[in-house]
Amino acid sequence: MIRFLYFCSPQLRVAHYVEIFNAEVIFREDSTPDEFIDVVVGGRVYLACLYVYNKIDQISLQEVDRLARQPHSVVVSCNLKLNLDYLLEKLWDYLNLIQVFTKKRGQKPDLDEGIILRNGSTVEHIGTSVKFSPQHVGLNHVLHHHDVVQIVKK
Repeated sequence: MIRFLYFCSPQLRVAHYVEIFNAEVIFREDSTPDEFIDVVVGGRVYLACLYVYNKIDQISLQEVDRLARQPHSVVVSCNLKLNLDYLLEKLWDYLNLIQVFTKKRGQKPDLDEGIILRNGSTVEHIGTSVKFSPQHVGLNHVLHHHDVVQIVKK
């Protein structure tokens, strides 16, 4: 038997798509088809998304403003090197990462190469996340972006 679902609700089309042909489904609140799929299929994980619009030097200022105001969006121009610093800052935020620099005793920190860690990582360190620099802190102190770490072996 062939059923045509042209005039059915999106939820009914989703139910047929996941091969649920005979069920009583009660919605206690408004839901989108995506929310219904999440309940029926389960196991979905949504990740953060960042939309990057390039070549903003080729469109009008009004269009750039409209795109920049969209949620989770960054406008850049690679040719003119516009807004690349802001893009880099947003990438650090969206990826939930921090960069920590190392320092040897008696030397300046190497700010060219850092260690990439998940936000919330801890280690004994000296850095911008402490109240007074330099300050010794415990192993459980949470690191912040661009901290400088010096580990001293006793």
